Amino acid sequence: MSWHQHEIQLPAMSRGFHLITDPITSAVRELPSIRVGLLHVFITHTSASVSINENADPDVPRDLELAFNEIAREDFAYRHTLEGPDDMPAHVKCSMIGSSVSVPICDGRLCLGTWQGIYLCEHRDQGSARRLIVTVQGE
Repeated sequence: MSWHQHEIQLPAMSRGFHLITDPITSAVRELPSIRVGLLHVFITHTSASVSINENADPDVPRDLELAFNEIAREDFAYRHTLEGPDDMPAHVKCSMIGSSVSVPICDGRLCLGTWQGIYLCEHRDQGSARRLIVTVQGE
């Protein structure tokens, strides 16, 4: 059993759900040689998150964005407001979605469902570059 770890720097992206499966699999050079294992993706930020969701219909990420904007509204009476009106709602969304995902590896590929992909969920109007730590364990 071996362990590998990679740091991935994603460019700044606008608010929304951005498919990042390909950049992750491209960065994990040892993926094709792993028969059985686990890939773990962790984002090192508190105003963006990572999620697994449908990757086929472009309406899904748009609708997710609309729903989360309704759940964590910018016009709520937050106390933490020093970094702008989109900052505290971003922290709420990150807490709800989470900072990591794990995906099984089977015969050199991610065992995602047919319509699943890994998303960067950018919760700020204009996020900064985002750092992911990708850890792979397998044989």
